[in-house]
Amino acid sequence: MSTEVKLPLEEEQPLALRTPRADEAGVGEVAAEQTHGPRRILVLGATSGIAEACIRLWANRGDALYLVARNEDKLAVVAADARTRGASHIGSAVANLDDTNAHPEVLAHAINSLGGLDVAFLALGVLGEQPEAEKNFAAADQILHTNFVAPVSLLTWLANYAAQRHAGTLAVLSSVAGERGRKSNYVYGSSKAGLTAFVDGLRNRIDRDGVRVMTIKPGPVKTAMTEGMKGSGKFADVEAVAASLVKAIDRGDDVVYVPGIWRVIMAVIRAIPERVFKKMNL
Repeated sequence: MSTEVKLPLEEEQPLALRTPRADEAGVGEVAAEQTHGPRRILVLGATSGIAEACIRLWANRGDALYLVARNEDKLAVVAADARTRGASHIGSAVANLDDTNAHPEVLAHAINSLGGLDVAFLALGVLGEQPEAEKNFAAADQILHTNFVAPVSLLTWLANYAAQRHAGTLAVLSSVAGERGRKSNYVYGSSKAGLTAFVDGLRNRIDRDGVRVMTIKPGPVKTAMTEGMKGSGKFADVEAVAASLVKAIDRGDDVVYVPGIWRVIMAVIRAIPERVFKKMNL
């Protein structure tokens, strides 16, 4: 059944679906609460390495996908690959998600294309340049906006939509870098710390409404974004990370460290006294 998302009025009402007519049909025929059949998955930041690997797995099992990214050529390649692998539906949009004013329209088109929404996977983000961000606030501001402000905007709309339906999963890619500030990447880390805190609070707010909110905390993963970084040869394999994430999203986990050893590593790092930690080169 096809559905139409009402765009917000000037007072910025939450996204809402109208009641579908009985004669309407489409990919959204699967009820929101139904657990069988293809899942309707929105991927924001679809050309990131981790997102691409997850998309391949979802496409292989025939899920319905809507992909959003800013690079048109890369997005076309990812969408074509997902279609070839057997995704039951492929929709896509080229969008700069830093533009928060455009979020309601982007999300409305995505949800209409899918005929509803079961999972939203937020994988947008940038590492940025720490040395430049230390000298130039504009560089720091860009990192903070892309990694924190833009996801908060998207999650606000998506959370209100999902809470109205009392269903759905919001899976958010944060980072272990947000667990404690380090001299080597504290601007990136602070953006992820803020995102983690927001997602934690959002989960506390809407889990009781039947909405799953997942915080994903990967350690360093071998992707195009981390290529050339010191020690990148020892980073986690992106395909293994994606397999873990897809399973965790299916289970509806709250907080996921990938690989799992990072839960232990970060517990140790958080436990180091500040008088010692401030002298360490991390």
